[in-house]
Amino acid sequence: MATTLTKHERNLSAIIHASTFSKYFIPFGNFILPLILWTANKKEYEFVDYNGKQALNFQISMFLYSVVVSLITIPFFIGFLPDLFDWNFLGIHRLSDLNNLNIHISSDDFRFGRLFWPAGITGLLHVALVIINVVYTILATIRTNEGQTFKYPLTIKFIK
Repeated sequence: MATTLTKHERNLSAIIHASTFSKYFIPFGNFILPLILWTANKKEYEFVDYNGKQALNFQISMFLYSVVVSLITIPFFIGFLPDLFDWNFLGIHRLSDLNNLNIHISSDDFRFGRLFWPAGITGLLHVALVIINVVYTILATIRTNEGQTFKYPLTIKFIK
């Protein structure tokens, strides 16, 4: 990277990183806004070109990891679907017993158990991916605004 960076280059690079937060307001904004800013300025500034590639590669990687974590849960939900068609599953066969108020809680009656482990684990993985995304994007924004190069962890280089 060039040893002397202008304030414009540093600000533009920081804006590219920070623009990935637009995904919370615009669908796929974490790809669209950085891509627009990067392609408009990549030929003029080497520092902006480097940071645009870093931001886009990280966002694509995080999206890919999120898809993989989501795909892992599909077999567990498919295995859960046949239980929905069992009339005893939701206690529909006991609707006539509503007047008796016989409240009995047993772990044998809790049939969601096998779904909660995979859903809970993948839910925690999704939360971890969101935290990683937010923390490292903030770090990248701060570091590039200071003129330092930043390399995201866990990034697959799609754009070279």
